[in-house]
Amino acid sequence: MKSEGLSYAAAGVDIAAYEQALERVRPLIESTFGEHAGRFGLFAGTYELPGVGHLAASTDSVGTKVKVAIALGRHRGIGTDLVNHCVNDIAVGRARPLFFLDYFATGKLDPAVFAELVEGMAGACREAGMPLLGGETAELPGLYALGDYDLAGFIVGLTPPGAMPDLSLVRAGDVLVGLPSNGLHTNGFSLARKVFEGAELPSELLAPHRSYLAELTTLSWKSAAHITGGGIPGNLPRALPPGLGYRLDRSAWRVPAIFSEIQERGRVTDEEMFRTFNLGIGMVLVVDRTAVPAGALVIGEVASD
Repeated sequence: MKSEGLSYAAAGVDIAAYEQALERVRPLIESTFGEHAGRFGLFAGTYELPGVGHLAASTDSVGTKVKVAIALGRHRGIGTDLVNHCVNDIAVGRARPLFFLDYFATGKLDPAVFAELVEGMAGACREAGMPLLGGETAELPGLYALGDYDLAGFIVGLTPPGAMPDLSLVRAGDVLVGLPSNGLHTNGFSLARKVFEGAELPSELLAPHRSYLAELTTLSWKSAAHITGGGIPGNLPRALPPGLGYRLDRSAWRVPAIFSEIQERGRVTDEEMFRTFNLGIGMVLVVDRTAVPAGALVIGEVASD
């Protein structure tokens, strides 16, 4: 046991450094925006098509979760994870998925592994009601070790006219409704793998990333935050207007056992866990207090800063 607890930065992922780098390039990115591009910092990029709505586009990967899949010899779920992660990123903008593409890169193509990944992506695309249009498959010997691979996804959806979330409608006193996660989803795996270094990896690490498309298209909500890298503190503020914050009731939900195991094995602090993992909440909806559905998991409220 190490004398000091593990952290995400010690495992090789420094979120603070990433945020600083992003702010440095932000002016370069925004310099490309025209009159139809949406604002910087949303979960998905948006582009207005006057009279049609807004295109919502997002790209992501499942990070080093692929290393767990490789170690355990189970790959289909990685394809599912990838699609669902991207679906959630555009669904918080009330976008309906239109199509999906993937990028698969490896040192040497293993047809069986590749088939599993495509099976997972195709199944998730069918669930979301969109086609897997295609993508790119690259063999890159010398860049990837034999047996290693990476998988990235690209999604485009459409938000109807007038349906984009309006943060100006969010008020202090609005309720925060949490939608449970299945576990780590697709974030925090560099730290999780460090914690289990030299030990057998638990299969719970491969629990699938949930799609929240059904809930986001049937429930009434003002704004929503997909809880990915950075946890609730790194994502919920993106669903709130300037001048408003939030209060959480940390006792309102049960944290899945896998997170407790990670924290205990790695002696990870509460703050580090909260800023690295979703801790059992994969999506947060901001809901008017009069519109909270029966049985909803209320985890807090919007508050004045």
